[in-house]
Amino acid sequence: MLRVKSGQLDQLGLLFERHNRSLYGFFFRLTTDTDASEDLVQNVFLRIMKYRHTYHGDGKFTTWMYHMARNLFADYYKKQKRMGYKEDVETTDRYFRDDVNAESTRIQQEEIDLLQKALDRLSLEKKEILVLSKFQEMRYREIADLMGLTESAVKVRIFRALKELREVYEKLETQSSIY
Repeated sequence: MLRVKSGQLDQLGLLFERHNRSLYGFFFRLTTDTDASEDLVQNVFLRIMKYRHTYHGDGKFTTWMYHMARNLFADYYKKQKRMGYKEDVETTDRYFRDDVNAESTRIQQEEIDLLQKALDRLSLEKKEILVLSKFQEMRYREIADLMGLTESAVKVRIFRALKELREVYEKLETQSSIY
């Protein structure tokens, strides 16, 4: 990143190769929209290029990058109406394939969908901290730096978010087994 800051913009491609998948995962887990996630990743790298002069190199690059990603997502979130669970033809086809393990694959996918539904019902703050810690595999220290919190505050928030996620998941599971 220091090379990009010094004007070697061709090095931005290397940063993109290294970090675009994890950023895409971060955005996809927050939006569940492939197109929006791809656009958000592109916009993060546009912002990195535009604001490269603000990078000082005193902390981890990924912390700085996710700070931009969070700000970009906040802007996106304000502009979009929150949509409920949506199922497309591709998802339905995946459930009813004639594979040998189609039933177990369908059950596993239903559990993943239920988990995503539960995650979507959490507040944005709880959802974000879980995505960063569990899906993006960021350390508590990195999350603390990113969010301006202490490491112990991050641990408490993750614990509470996981507890609420479990409760919401169990409610949804009970509701879906009734139908």
